[in-house]
Amino acid sequence: MRSSLPWTFRTIPELTGRVAVVTGANSGIGYVTARELARRGAHVVLACRDLERGQAALIHMRGEVPGAHLELRRVDLSSLTSIREFAAGWNHDRLDLLVNNAGVAMVPHALTADGFESQFGINHLGTFALTGLLLPHLLAAPDPRVVTVSSEGQRFARFDLENLNAERSYRTAFAYVQSKRANLYFAMELQRRADAARQKLRSMAVAPGLTRTNVLTGGANSGRGRLYATLTRLLVRVAFRPTPEGAKTSLYAATVPDLPGGSYIVPDGPLQLRGEPTRRTREHAIRDTATATRLWQLSERLTGVTYALSAATATRRLNRDVDDVIRSGQ
Repeated sequence: MRSSLPWTFRTIPELTGRVAVVTGANSGIGYVTARELARRGAHVVLACRDLERGQAALIHMRGEVPGAHLELRRVDLSSLTSIREFAAGWNHDRLDLLVNNAGVAMVPHALTADGFESQFGINHLGTFALTGLLLPHLLAAPDPRVVTVSSEGQRFARFDLENLNAERSYRTAFAYVQSKRANLYFAMELQRRADAARQKLRSMAVAPGLTRTNVLTGGANSGRGRLYATLTRLLVRVAFRPTPEGAKTSLYAATVPDLPGGSYIVPDGPLQLRGEPTRRTREHAIRDTATATRLWQLSERLTGVTYALSAATATRRLNRDVDDVIRSGQ
């Protein structure tokens, strides 16, 4: 998928008329992703947990991109009630692009509003529920995409279906990389199900590489003490790359016209930590359909959200049967 020239934001095609949702768009990779989509003409919904921070981001983004088509809506991925309210309030005629960017990383043990371990509950279950509830609007678009932000750290996960929700034990780093592996399983399984239903939807996963964001210092990590905050900020400043570089894989997956569904986009450098966006196919989780299916079934049970892909298939088959009957009578 790589050309001889580096991929840049200037490569993004015109997006006028497209409607996009970016979760966690008030800061970090989400902010840059939303800003660059808006810069190319998309109508972008900044889906944020904190409306005050979201409003500040909205004002700043409008200053950077005068005339941008932006709106702010609240969604808290730690609450299934909030997710359902966001989806129920959708009033556009379609949704062309959903970027599942929001998440938490390396946080102390905590529970979501629905009693799930927070990293699994927010990073995976919240993403699963939001995508499923917005699916009818995605399928109303002519060429819909879903981009889910995983992590290069998912490669180190020892995925344990019996301990996804910290049923037996909790280790911060283990829970994080496991939730990011779940993101990759979800994105690939969504593509398989869309293909089986003969839908045009394209589902992508991305890993941003080491990127300077506030995910390690904000949110639940903000209460971990001055020493933690100081050392983490120093590490991020020295070892991590600028935020716009981290947003490249999300924007690449969201906008490259001929990118096939089921792509996993990562930096092309050593250990996927930095570099230009490239499509990676040699990843065990991409091919592990058995685990992905079990995770999907578990996610449906825990969230109560089922996907409308099979219903869409049944409707299409019914319409085809009716057409066949009409033709046979002519």
